[in-house]
Amino acid sequence: MILKESSYGAGLDMHEPLIFEQGNTGRIGVDLPDTKLDTIRLGKCKIRNTIGLPDLSEPQVIRHYTRISRNNYSIDTGFYPLGSCSMKHNPRLNEKIARLPGLKDIHPFQPISSVQGALELIYNLQEWLKELTGMPFVSICPAAGAHGELCGLLSIKASLNNKGLERSIVLIPESAHGTNPASASFCGYTTDKIEEDSFGRINLVSLENKLDENVAAVMVTNPNTCGVFEKDILEISKRVHEAGAYLYCDGANFNALVGKIKPADLGIDAMHINLHKTFSTPHGGGGPGAGPTVLSEELAQYAPIPHVIFTKNKYDIIENINSSRNSLGRMRAFHCQMGTFIRALTFCLSHGKDGLKKVSEISVLNANYVKSRISKSIKPSYKLNCMHECLFDDSFLRGSGITTLDFAKALIDEGFHPPTMYFPLVVKGAMLIEPTESENKETLDLFCNSFIRLVDQIKSGNKDIFLNAPQYSPWKRLDEAKAARNLNLRWNKTT
Repeated sequence: MILKESSYGAGLDMHEPLIFEQGNTGRIGVDLPDTKLDTIRLGKCKIRNTIGLPDLSEPQVIRHYTRISRNNYSIDTGFYPLGSCSMKHNPRLNEKIARLPGLKDIHPFQPISSVQGALELIYNLQEWLKELTGMPFVSICPAAGAHGELCGLLSIKASLNNKGLERSIVLIPESAHGTNPASASFCGYTTDKIEEDSFGRINLVSLENKLDENVAAVMVTNPNTCGVFEKDILEISKRVHEAGAYLYCDGANFNALVGKIKPADLGIDAMHINLHKTFSTPHGGGGPGAGPTVLSEELAQYAPIPHVIFTKNKYDIIENINSSRNSLGRMRAFHCQMGTFIRALTFCLSHGKDGLKKVSEISVLNANYVKSRISKSIKPSYKLNCMHECLFDDSFLRGSGITTLDFAKALIDEGFHPPTMYFPLVVKGAMLIEPTESENKETLDLFCNSFIRLVDQIKSGNKDIFLNAPQYSPWKRLDEAKAARNLNLRWNKTT
């Protein structure tokens, strides 16, 4: 149904016209007083006569954006099984605390004496992260995961430079997140890959063959993006350190370990923590994230500013590079991601240490339950028990004429957001499923039933439901090839 031809109220499957296609000349939403300016003194700054915004009333604008918001899929509307994303429930208690006047109404330029509560909050979060990781120092600066990688790698580079060592290579497993090589390159390093073994883990022979005096660091993700725990992590750490390099851990999958294992005990030198994943802060719309980075004693001196300390019975914030001589300096404005810090600390306090342990246990249990059920219909990519996410490939699709993308589109018609597709790259046509601890058995069964039902349709030769999917979503399948070749993001009036 096209809204322009309807009462704007019937049906759910509606195609909302662009806001530029609505409104009439002279219609206004807000009355503004006459400026009484005879001339405009912008001169050459005045580059256009009109912006071209439509003339709309306030109700029209509200209804337009409310209607298109109904096309959104979020963790508040359904199961969100994106692998390597930890799309868990965002507790409303977190939101209530973040909206307390003493937190939401303060300003970073206020005197330190007037924001002691906010600084105490940041300090306590630092202490929680140090306790959960076993690491002696945490930098709150990084804005998200890749920024955290940058922080850790720059600290490693500063340490090597301080020793007079000019190492140029970072080793990265085949299954790593794409941010790992990007961050290393941004720091001026070249990268080389470590091959995986038949179980989806780091191949120790490949690692040993590439470790030499030119290697600055090895970046690992544990559990890795195949959903498998790197059982040789202690041996990996030993060999890396014997080669004079540092071991960086991508903490994107910390949800599988929190409360159970301390990364410091695994020989990690630096690791970022995605608060927007493990600690439940909202991130479905692209942010805001936060990637505090924990550092070893050796690397702590290079940490960026600011960081919060407690001294002489008060909280203080170190934000002057002269107070931290080897610091990298600033990586983020003001006190960094304050809203995310509030929500993350609330999550820690409401769960407690034992509750956070349950978080990791249930997330691993849920992933193995999903893997067990779906494995009765198709083979998983790896036979091992998984950690917080399970991985399947497109071997069951081969010869059917159906792709992983087609299968994902059909899942939309079943009412589910598809899992992560085509990642990790080490398996062909990957589907990576992460249920998190938020989901109950009933929801997981509904998802598994739909997944298995679609597999059965493949086996019976029914291609149409895949090639024509999605049929029941507000927007049907787009011509993605055409969009890639002829990208047009500018609206032009045609009449």
